[in-house]
Amino acid sequence: MENEKSVPKVGSQDSGYLFEFRTDGVYLTVYDSKEPGIQFELSDMRQILSEFSVDNYDLELLARVVREASGESTKLADSFLLPPNYKVGEDSNPNISVQISEAELEAKRVYGKVFVDVSKDKMEVMVRFDVKDNETIPNESMIKEALSQKNIVFGIDEEAIKEAAASGRLTKVARGVPPENGLDAQVSRKFDAGIMGRPVVDEYDRVDYKNLNIFCLARKGQILAERIPHTTGTPGTNVHGNPVRQKPGKPKPLPNGKNTVVKDENFVVAEIDGQIVDTGSKISVDPHLDIKGDVGMATGNIDFIGGVTVNGSVQAGFILKATGDIEIKGMISGGDVTGRNVFVGGGVQGMNRGVVRASDDFHAVFVENADIEAGGNVIISDVAMHSTIRAGHTLAVEGRRGLVNGGFLAAGEEVRANTIGNTMNVATRITVGVNPMLQKKYQTVLKEYNEAKKRLDQVMKMVNTLGKIDISQMPPDKAERIHALVQSQFPLAGIVERNERTLKELDTELQKMKRGRVRVKDIMYPGVKLSINSIMKNVQVEESHCTQYVEDDFIKIGAY
Repeated sequence: MENEKSVPKVGSQDSGYLFEFRTDGVYLTVYDSKEPGIQFELSDMRQILSEFSVDNYDLELLARVVREASGESTKLADSFLLPPNYKVGEDSNPNISVQISEAELEAKRVYGKVFVDVSKDKMEVMVRFDVKDNETIPNESMIKEALSQKNIVFGIDEEAIKEAAASGRLTKVARGVPPENGLDAQVSRKFDAGIMGRPVVDEYDRVDYKNLNIFCLARKGQILAERIPHTTGTPGTNVHGNPVRQKPGKPKPLPNGKNTVVKDENFVVAEIDGQIVDTGSKISVDPHLDIKGDVGMATGNIDFIGGVTVNGSVQAGFILKATGDIEIKGMISGGDVTGRNVFVGGGVQGMNRGVVRASDDFHAVFVENADIEAGGNVIISDVAMHSTIRAGHTLAVEGRRGLVNGGFLAAGEEVRANTIGNTMNVATRITVGVNPMLQKKYQTVLKEYNEAKKRLDQVMKMVNTLGKIDISQMPPDKAERIHALVQSQFPLAGIVERNERTLKELDTELQKMKRGRVRVKDIMYPGVKLSINSIMKNVQVEESHCTQYVEDDFIKIGAY
């Protein structure tokens, strides 16, 4: 093996590399450096080989040896020539040690050219190189100088510059910060229009096709929409350090429409109860609902906050409920209707199943096999047959025929009709002088009172018995049950006291109603049973053009 000191060398372990020019060829050793980053460049290695006229080496092998830095000697070429300016020893032996300084190597380097390309929007900078054979890739300082000449002062990527100087590839070395444009204002609907037309599904996943959610309803004070205001955005900076203006977001008006108000600048609030009408540009609340056809399979049941107009009829088995007035231009055919004032352009065929409730007045052409209840007046313009009808004030069956035939009629003040009963002596019961609505409420409250009073008496007896027992000696669960029993007497006592007060008020109102009367314009037939101010009478003979009333605890007959 050759004497190590007799071999021409370039580099050292401290330099990170060592070229050895042996008699059998050129060898390169690259050491693993403990320092971060690249200690030398591939172009430097190629420059050294060029100085020793080594041109028949494998470039890929050279790159791999540099990259792996294994510390092992690798043969790159078979032959070389010492540079003519390198001195040898006095014995002219060519196998002497040769060292090349970094300063001498740098002086001999020829660098390629750096080109700086700035994007049209001045937000990105690319560097590219023109490096010919035997030229070295421009170093970091040369790249930075080129950037400076182009006035690139912002967003410079130091790591990218190092990578470009090492690889010689096209590299993005600087980028600006683009502006952040503002966001347009948005309006968020606070009601779910998507449920409209979707049947209600109960807790057992059963679909109720009579409740279709056809209408979207709002309560007074409900928030219908919220505006999220637009933003102005944030300016950016280009690679020259100049600001780049952002585009501010666009404002948007609130879609407040009829019967809504604007609250806190960004909220649309319902001013009344009613149906939500959303046209896209406006959100309104309509206190009246207009149904083009029937209340039936096409609409499902309706429970509306406000008034309702039905241009068709209410079909059997369906429910129409409203807080306002209800106008039905067709008929009620076995359906349930509840409203303030109920006006039926046709009649009511109850089919022994339909129920109509009006908190104020009820008007219809006829009723048959129906259950009608009104807190105010009931006005029927043709006939009332085999129906149960209750009116808080007046029940009048007058008009084309004005006939009452069968059923039960009750009014707080007066029942009027052209004809009551018929020649077949059909049973027809009439009660006046007691408001049936008050009487019904009285019975309901009385039932609740009796049940609460009975329960309270039971609890009081149990509490009195338990009062003789030392609860502290009992198990915790039993003591807790006894404590709960003791506490239950207080809400029961409250219910009893409240119901007693309500019953007294209702009784006072009922006592005031002692002026009931029944008026018949034409004939009242036998079979009619009258109750006027709790005084009973069975009509035995036809009675015409008369008024029945109570005087001195007897029902008397006067002129119509």
